[in-house]
Amino acid sequence: MNIRCLVIDDEPLALQQLVSYVGKIPYLELVKACSGPTEAMDIMASEKVDAIFTDIEMPDINGLEYIRSLKDKPIIVFVTAYANFAVEGFQVDATDYLLKPFSLTDFMRSAEKVKQQYELRNAASVSKDRPDEVEEGEDEESSKKTPSGWDSEYVFVRADSRTVRLRISDIQYIESRKEYVVIFSENSIPVMTLFSLKSIEERLPQETFMRVHRSFIVNLTKITEVVQNRIVFSKDASVPIGDQYKKDFQNFLNQYFLK
Repeated sequence: MNIRCLVIDDEPLALQQLVSYVGKIPYLELVKACSGPTEAMDIMASEKVDAIFTDIEMPDINGLEYIRSLKDKPIIVFVTAYANFAVEGFQVDATDYLLKPFSLTDFMRSAEKVKQQYELRNAASVSKDRPDEVEEGEDEESSKKTPSGWDSEYVFVRADSRTVRLRISDIQYIESRKEYVVIFSENSIPVMTLFSLKSIEERLPQETFMRVHRSFIVNLTKITEVVQNRIVFSKDASVPIGDQYKKDFQNFLNQYFLK
């Protein structure tokens, strides 16, 4: 696996660090080190790029503006010294956010997230090109959207050519990505499967799972903290709370506040 990536930073030392760290990750392939978005635009026009590691605060065009301008976005990791950009970064679907100064270990964690996202995108692409066959006599639409076993301890879901068993109690959250959903569980890689979020929401135990955003369902028992408008599960996993879901989520929290 070679994940072709650009690194962008206007500070030479910071750019050199990114280049060095990319070189230490076996599955990352450096396409180009760019000193700014303008140079990156030229590369993107002629080269295949799977991922971008980019600074935000740069002259002329900042990293957020550049990413917003892209029609087909690669996997994005923002690299910046300013923590206040984190929320904006996630609003443009960034896979991760590295706060300077960061270590090789920090970069490796981000690279692993990039790898997982790359695998998910490839799995989705393969699924579209080679849809699962439907058993004789089985309605095709129901085969895609009707899960079984959501009221048990485990559930089986189709993920490309695999059938994956998941323990329901291990699920942290579920994210909708158009016609697919991605199920994020503790101690396992995310699983992408062909379902609607509404179909899954209807089958999950209501006392444990809650819709908190038009694109997210969370396992309430896995929440470790709530920071502003984000639900945090771990250092590397959090989801936003949508405006129309805030009241219901706050009502849930109110039940458990110490008074």
